[in-house]
Amino acid sequence: MTIQTTIDNAFAAQKSAFLSGKTTDITYRLENLKRFKQVILDHKEEIYQALDSDLGKTPEIVDMAEIGAVTEEIDAMLDNLAQWAQDEVFPLTGAFAGSQGRIRAEPYGLTYIIGPFNYPFNLTLTPLIGAIAAGNTAILKPSESTPATSAIIKKVVEKTFDADIVTVIEGGRTENEILLAKPFDFFFFTGSPKVGKIIMKAAADHLAPVVLELGGKCPVVVFEDADIDTLVERLTFTKFLNSGQTCVAPDYLLVPESLKEKVVEKLLAKLSTDYADKSIGKVVSARQIETLAGYLTDTQGKIVAGGEYDEASRQFAATVVTDVTWDDALMKDEIFGPILPIISYTDLSTVRENIITYHEKPLAIYAFSRDTDAALDFISTIQSGDAQINDMLTHAMCPQLPFGGIGPSGMGKYHGKTSFDIYSHKRSIRTVKA
Repeated sequence: MTIQTTIDNAFAAQKSAFLSGKTTDITYRLENLKRFKQVILDHKEEIYQALDSDLGKTPEIVDMAEIGAVTEEIDAMLDNLAQWAQDEVFPLTGAFAGSQGRIRAEPYGLTYIIGPFNYPFNLTLTPLIGAIAAGNTAILKPSESTPATSAIIKKVVEKTFDADIVTVIEGGRTENEILLAKPFDFFFFTGSPKVGKIIMKAAADHLAPVVLELGGKCPVVVFEDADIDTLVERLTFTKFLNSGQTCVAPDYLLVPESLKEKVVEKLLAKLSTDYADKSIGKVVSARQIETLAGYLTDTQGKIVAGGEYDEASRQFAATVVTDVTWDDALMKDEIFGPILPIISYTDLSTVRENIITYHEKPLAIYAFSRDTDAALDFISTIQSGDAQINDMLTHAMCPQLPFGGIGPSGMGKYHGKTSFDIYSHKRSIRTVKA
């Protein structure tokens, strides 16, 4: 059987299943989600092994950022889905007084979900949870760059769902091109802006809604009154987690000139004690290692920590580069690796102007200050997908907070009720008594 035939058959089966109405039953959705959580937990060891093989992730990191993120999302759906799925019923007023309005959340139909390589378990399956909760079917294509994780995703999905509800198609560009030609009712993509444009064009051909979770250079802005110890603790963890391959990772650090020496000193001390003999994971490919090494070759900044790498093991040391300018090689594209450029500043208003000029609408912006109001005032003047004050990255794993980008960092948000809402067509119904 060719891949074209496999995809044709999967699409036809899901179309038939959806039109049968089997996915509209709330009990059916909840049972699928409960079973999904249990199957995931039953296969924890295999998931650990897969993510260690692909990305060098430890069980502790997998529990937090992969398995834990998925099961927490499932729990949010199990706790609230019955309420979220209820019709909103209300009396109409004005010229329509005497009749009743009703807003019903209905599934779109067949969805296509394309997962990334950096958090392949989490960012492929968390979007699936929203699709299932809202009553859709789904075809998943995990990243071909993380084959072991792709295989375990396929296994847990097949042990959980009927094939006409969720199907996993493994592969790369060829499979994706065949799938994009199919008239899906909804597209969900996590990855680069370049590929995001391809997905959006395909969705346009089918007049289907699309969610794009992309990336960008997320800045960390340090205020004069920041708690430096807290900054360094959270910065090192979030920047070097998963070898820096996190879409909401802090991409570069902006520090007041008066604090630069102190921040760098504490940062290097932290790296020397906590990261000297500690693997931060594997870079996804030798090609990406070459890209990161190229940044260090071309930078005009000063490498004050790290810089070493090993293509064979795909290890790249936690690296800090000071004295970086806005037009440096490290400031052109999202780094997506364990390299932290540091830019010093003397005027906060100039920082704002440079962020907007050089890296408009990042996926996240982070501010560190003891004055919450001042930090809120500052970030309110810069558009970004999301933001945090005195922490980084963790907002992207919270089911109560919508997560997503704006402009070049993406469109559409998900998590928790927002996931249910984006995968639901809000159908208006007016009832008039006979």
